[in-house]
Amino acid sequence: MTRLLSKRQTAEIVGWHPEHLMRRVRSGEFPQPIKLGAATNCAVRFIAEEVDAWIAARLAARVTKPAAAEPVAGYPVGGSCI
Repeated sequence: MTRLLSKRQTAEIVGWHPEHLMRRVRSGEFPQPIKLGAATNCAVRFIAEEVDAWIAARLAARVTKPAAAEPVAGYPVGGSCI
């Protein structure tokens, strides 16, 4: 069975404010919700499986090891910060 998440639940899962979540939806950077009615201001729900897939894609795309830091001119390599 498909599980539906409210805007607030979805925002909590991804760690964003609900307004930021909807900005990301409008820009195409997050899965579209489904509308529960015909009105323009009706409630929306996100499909949990799509949210989970979006998170999994972000995890797969992240870099597992950070690149070695380049030395900065004027600072000794491996030296103390003090």
